[in-house]
Amino acid sequence: MNYKKSYIPAKGYTPICKIGECSLKKLEFGIIELDAGESLGFNTYDKETAFIMLEGHCNVAFEGTKWENVGNRMTVFENKKAESFYMPKEQELTIEAIDHIKIAVCATPVAEKTEPQLLKADRVPLKLLGKVPYERETSFIIDGTTNAKVLTIGECYVTEGNWAGFPPHKHDEDHMPTECIAEEIYYFLFDPKQGFAVQCLYTADGEIDEAYRVKNDELVEFPVGYHTTVSTPGYQTYFLWLMAGDYQGFNRSNDPEHDWIANK
Repeated sequence: MNYKKSYIPAKGYTPICKIGECSLKKLEFGIIELDAGESLGFNTYDKETAFIMLEGHCNVAFEGTKWENVGNRMTVFENKKAESFYMPKEQELTIEAIDHIKIAVCATPVAEKTEPQLLKADRVPLKLLGKVPYERETSFIIDGTTNAKVLTIGECYVTEGNWAGFPPHKHDEDHMPTECIAEEIYYFLFDPKQGFAVQCLYTADGEIDEAYRVKNDELVEFPVGYHTTVSTPGYQTYFLWLMAGDYQGFNRSNDPEHDWIANK
C-alpha cells in the first residue's frame, strides 16, 4: 500500500484522507482554500474537527456567533504559533476568506459533543526538542487543554539537514502510560517550495518498510509502525502532525534497536 498522498491545490474543501478510503480508521484530513471574499459552508457531522490556519485570515460564523479576522500568518514559516479554531461534532459553520486562505481540516469521530473554541497563538507552546542532528521545534495546538476530546495536533519545524522524531517511534499498541494506540498524519510544506524531505515508515516484522521522498503539499499516513523524518539541507521543512486514537496525548515508544541514541 502507498501511504503517501498529494494535495492538488483547488478552491473550496478538498478531502485527502477519508475513513474507509485510506489506511486510517479514526483520522481524516483535508484542505480548504478560498480567495478573498469567497465563503464556504461546512458541517462536522459525527466528527470533532480542528481548523488550523496555514495561510491568511478569515471570519467564522455559527449559531449567531462570529469570530473575526482569525489567522496570524501568510505562510507557515512566518509565524510558528498557529491560530486555529475547534468545532464539535454536529456543528454547521461558515468560513469567509478575508484574503487568500489555506486551512488544514483535521477530524475524528467522537461520542461526546463539546463546545466551539477559538484558539489564539498566545496559548500555543513552542518547544525545542532533541539535539543536533535530530533537533526540531514543535508546537502543540490541539490537546487535552482544549475542548477536543480525541484529537492531538501540532506543527514541527525541522532544523535544516536534521532528523525529526528520532529515534524512530511508534504508537500502535496499548502499553499505557508509555504507549497508546493512535493513528497519525504528517502534512509537509517547504521553503523554497521545491524542497523535500524523506519520511520513513516501517514495522518490526518488515511487513511495512517505506522511505518516501515527500514534497510540498504531500502527506504520509501512519496507521501503524515506526516513523522518523529527515530534512534536506538548504530548505526549511515544516510538517503538521495530527493524531487520533484510544487516548489523547503523546504516548509513544522508540524502536528498541535505536533507543540508546536518545540517551547518548
